[in-house]
Amino acid sequence: MEEKGKASSEERWKGAISNLTEMASNVDSLQKLLLKKAVFVDEETFLKASLSSEQARTIKVLEQRVETLEKELDAAISAAARARAEKRQAEAAQKATELHAHEITRELENTTKVFELHMEELRAKQEEISKRDNDIKLLEAIIQTLGGKESQNEISLILILLYRLLFYFITFYYSLF
Repeated sequence: MEEKGKASSEERWKGAISNLTEMASNVDSLQKLLLKKAVFVDEETFLKASLSSEQARTIKVLEQRVETLEKELDAAISAAARARAEKRQAEAAQKATELHAHEITRELENTTKVFELHMEELRAKQEEISKRDNDIKLLEAIIQTLGGKESQNEISLILILLYRLLFYFITFYYSLF
């Protein structure tokens, strides 16, 4: 078992050394490539290039920030438009409610006026019926005073007619309701 552990450990070390050797070869190749392709500039040119690169990165960040702010602005404009539309709807609903309330108030006032007129008519009819009833009682008293027993049938007929007349007035009075 120890031999297997040593063998696998040796294989790992061999693989690691192989990887390091390959990496060293790659670094050498990269160094040669850089020496062939590299451009050497003075310090001032390097500083300008660095400044330009930094400015390009700053511009990129600022452009992203502008895009973000534009999206936020669009969202705010949309929200404001929705709020204005909701406000207009609420105002329209409030106006409709106010108009409905005014209409109901007018109807109630008109109904009250009509009711008052009907009450005045009913009072007038009641007074007329009371007056007629008093007239009938007066006529009845006059007939009883003037007539004797022989005209009792005539008096009964007149009273029946007068009561019928009173009945018609009362019926008419209650039909107004």
